[in-house]
Amino acid sequence: MNNTELEADVLIIGGGTAGCYAAYTLGQNNKDLKVIIVEKANIKRSGCLAAGVNAINAYITKGRTAQQYVDYCKKDADGIVREDLLLSMSNRLNSVTKVMEDLGLVILKDSNGEYVSRGNRNIKINGENIKPILADAVRQQPNVQILNHVNITDLIYRDGVVYGAVGFSTTCEEFFSFKCVNVLIATGGAAGLYRPNNPGFSRHKMWYPPFNTGAGYAMGILAGAEMTTFEMRFIALRCKDTIAPTGTIAQGVGAKQTNSRGEVYESKYGITTSNRLYGTVTENREGRGPCYLDTTHISSEQEEDLYKAYLNMAPSQTLKWLESGAGPKGKPVEIEGTEPYIVGGHTASGFWVDNDRRTTIKGLYAAGDVAGGAPQKYVTGALAEGEIAAEAIAQDIDSKRRLETQKDVTENIDLFIRQIVTDKFREYESYLKNKDNVEDFVATITIDQMEMAMQKAMDEYAGGISRNYQYNEAELGLAREHIERLQRILPQLRAVDMDDLLRIYEIRERLIVCLNVIAHLKARKETRWHSFAENTDYPDKSSKWLKYVNSRRLPDGEIEIIERNLVEHIKGTDGHYTDPSILARYSA
Repeated sequence: MNNTELEADVLIIGGGTAGCYAAYTLGQNNKDLKVIIVEKANIKRSGCLAAGVNAINAYITKGRTAQQYVDYCKKDADGIVREDLLLSMSNRLNSVTKVMEDLGLVILKDSNGEYVSRGNRNIKINGENIKPILADAVRQQPNVQILNHVNITDLIYRDGVVYGAVGFSTTCEEFFSFKCVNVLIATGGAAGLYRPNNPGFSRHKMWYPPFNTGAGYAMGILAGAEMTTFEMRFIALRCKDTIAPTGTIAQGVGAKQTNSRGEVYESKYGITTSNRLYGTVTENREGRGPCYLDTTHISSEQEEDLYKAYLNMAPSQTLKWLESGAGPKGKPVEIEGTEPYIVGGHTASGFWVDNDRRTTIKGLYAAGDVAGGAPQKYVTGALAEGEIAAEAIAQDIDSKRRLETQKDVTENIDLFIRQIVTDKFREYESYLKNKDNVEDFVATITIDQMEMAMQKAMDEYAGGISRNYQYNEAELGLAREHIERLQRILPQLRAVDMDDLLRIYEIRERLIVCLNVIAHLKARKETRWHSFAENTDYPDKSSKWLKYVNSRRLPDGEIEIIERNLVEHIKGTDGHYTDPSILARYSA
């Protein structure tokens, strides 16, 4: 491979919502900083916004407050949230929305010029071009360099400090190394850990983007960063087969969840996100399925609106209605749960960060779905966290730069970076060279087989669809054994081209995240969120576990579990974290 070395003040890994908005913020406010944003696809249509959205789902509507949004998130997560993070995010939801509107996002307004709301926290938009609008804003920043089709795999770090990252091109044989002062990880969450709803060629028809593989989580875990709440998995309730959103139906036309007998069951189990799913799973398990969203009461105008809404965001659902000859007015919409995901934008999984989105690794920041503690971010929450992280980076960069310009430190770091770069270069090439020794790899597992083996193990032993999302400690032990065995096989995989190399590292990332998920599921000895973490050894909720379950990977590869007390926002303060033990870690 060719070798390209680059330097920057700020390296942003991930060109999705949070990464792009952080780059835009640094471009607008800190033009003296050199910023590189690296995306393994193309920032124009990458990340969760790739296909667009039809609503802003996190917005402080007229008459409501940021604190009310925090309270909603806390209730939905049954108390396991970082109120300080939620408040700092919520305070910015409307301002980042206004920036996006000024950049060209079309937000629907009524005859009085007010945004058209959809419920207490949502406003309607024409958002099919929201990502190109954001990407164009990034391109216009003269101090921001965009690298598309480059996949970052590892951070360069030592003694709890980050110095850069390494990766490779996904289109040609080129190796990249980056030396920088600060790094922002904005790579999104993790899909594809579990066996999905649809098999075979349709296996990537899922709720969360299949190209979000937990890369940022894996980088942080390997670097020894503290992570939080991986046991709060997210499992989406979706339209059956198409895996299309259900919120537009439930909120848009007021459809209730019903079973095959026509009984409304959602009030029986509760209406938190996890209980809506749990009720559906239970009704099916006890023989009262299939389950539906009852749309038979809607008007013809509402049916037409649903056709248009889904054609915009999930066209397969509109096509299914048309092909079957029965639209939502004529027949209720069947629903099901997806496989579990790890995503900090809907639940609280991710990096453990302070209020400025600093991780426990000096010089490393996290924003968006990869940052933990603040669920229900959606689009605007990711934008807000990108802005918060960018402001902190600009504030911190001089102090870290002064440290690294000391001669003895600089020389030491340069030697260390060169060694890491050399080692990773050889590792990448080893997978590419495996293809030249085909006769030695006749019995080697293929990339697809490795993925399926991982998903089967997680599905059967770590609470997947086939087990109704339930698990126990014995099963988790088997899950760990299977995943660790696959990790030992991983070096035998062979890459015919750079796309194969990308897929190998995506499996590597998922395996690392799987082990963290298993450790967290085992550590929380209760069932606080039905289906999201259904522990049959501990089927009840316990007040003893009204705390955060955090983790840190030790140098020998073992995962250390750390229990931390809850953080509550104290009225009249700015919401910053006040736990002395955590502050000590950040300032060290």
